[in-house]
Amino acid sequence: MSDLLVERRDGVVTLTLNRPDKLNSITGEMWGDLRDVFVDVATNRDDRVLVVTGAGKGFCAGADLVDSGMPRGTGGRLGHMRGVGRSAAALRDIGKPTVAKVNGVAAGAGLSLALGCDLVIASDLARFSAIFVQRGLSIDYGGSWLLPRLIGVHKAKELAFLAEVIDAGEAERIGIVNRVVPAAELDDAVDTVVERLLQMAPIALAQTKHLLDQAFTATFAEATEAEAAAQVVNLGSEDAREAMRAFSEKRNPQFTGE
Repeated sequence: MSDLLVERRDGVVTLTLNRPDKLNSITGEMWGDLRDVFVDVATNRDDRVLVVTGAGKGFCAGADLVDSGMPRGTGGRLGHMRGVGRSAAALRDIGKPTVAKVNGVAAGAGLSLALGCDLVIASDLARFSAIFVQRGLSIDYGGSWLLPRLIGVHKAKELAFLAEVIDAGEAERIGIVNRVVPAAELDDAVDTVVERLLQMAPIALAQTKHLLDQAFTATFAEATEAEAAAQVVNLGSEDAREAMRAFSEKRNPQFTGE
């Protein structure tokens, strides 16, 4: 997995796409490797936050169309693309905060990869494009589901139909980026957000993430019922008891995820 670098430190997993000479475009083999990393993070109790970024000057230029790994023959392409979808689903299924640190171009599936994270923090040098149709392809890696929910159907169609490149400021304005910072401050900005996430109760974060992810598919009655069930889980946790003790003792709580 030399094309992917995985670093673990103090509960933070940093996943770096490591093909800087190709703007970190994703080869056929990398789709499965990405899925494996996402599943590992989801199931490893010591992992608290995932940060996804790219080596060099790019975040991810999408699929490598030269080294796509896409098999030919009846059913081959469909099987390959279902594997791509499983990778996207594995990222979304991580019940922990995920942060995209977008240091450069995020195009095609690279855009979808960033949007699949819970938070997107971008350098002012970052650029974004749903470039698929310009390559004779349709939107994938979950982008058809993510974009309309983030920015509305009409704006999503504009980005997907015209395949224009937008800068970080415009990406923030339309709502696909949470924050834009100067390139020299990107690492510190992400570290600050990650440190804040690490201070939160892991169980409560997981429950909150799940509830918000279901917001567009649940009725109000279903949402409030899910809230009640989630709160029962929270109230039974050691973290909730620690929060109450910390409040009474006027100190910061020390959460353990228990």
